[in-house]
Amino acid sequence: MALIMAFCTLIFNVLCLPLHLIKALGMYEIYKRVFPICLYRCSIIYNNKMHDKKKELFRSLPEFNRHGKQLTILEIGCGTGSNFQFYPPGCKVICTDPNPHFKKYLKSSMEGNDHITFDRFVVASGEDMGAIESESVDVVVCTLVLCSVNNIPKTLQETRRMLRPGGGFFFMEHVVGEPSTWTYFFQHVLQPPWYYFGDGCEIVRDTWKPLEAAGFSDLKLKHVEAPLLFLIKPHIIGYAVK
Repeated sequence: MALIMAFCTLIFNVLCLPLHLIKALGMYEIYKRVFPICLYRCSIIYNNKMHDKKKELFRSLPEFNRHGKQLTILEIGCGTGSNFQFYPPGCKVICTDPNPHFKKYLKSSMEGNDHITFDRFVVASGEDMGAIESESVDVVVCTLVLCSVNNIPKTLQETRRMLRPGGGFFFMEHVVGEPSTWTYFFQHVLQPPWYYFGDGCEIVRDTWKPLEAAGFSDLKLKHVEAPLLFLIKPHIIGYAVK
């Protein structure tokens, strides 16, 4: 099976040669302007299917509010702001994303979620959040983002740096399937084209491993099967405490 998977993956890599060339020539940046439109539509579908799971996950957010202070949430890879509707009333939200073209969608999302306060939008990757002060936020949120960062351990290191002592890191990520399944097989075979159409998304990551090794004082993590396309059915959901 491993040889067949490797052969099929090679075929798709060959078929993706034009995409490899486009990226090498720097023309892939054009797609980054279009990607927010695609993600906006996909986020609506994802939220509809994952509404109950998101609601359950973010129900614990108020627990990380320091007495008498406004809850400060920083979202890594905020995208179009699809998580805003699940945040508790009165909280302050700092949005970050490496793609500056999401900003106009954030404005629309904020207007539709006036129960929260928008602090600012920072163009930054998860691995380099130097614009955010250390121990300055109560909660960091990261959904469907660790699949596309260049360095998960570095992103988690930055997360721990930004969180105040006792702060929480909330996550919801699709991950690689069990090795003995067809999901695992097709995730690897279709990874080359998926990477480009998903703006760097990788569906073959065992994201729970760097989370377990990140050094959080407590980690609540569970594996679930999401009601989505079989390639992204395997998910991990939970939160960690600094």
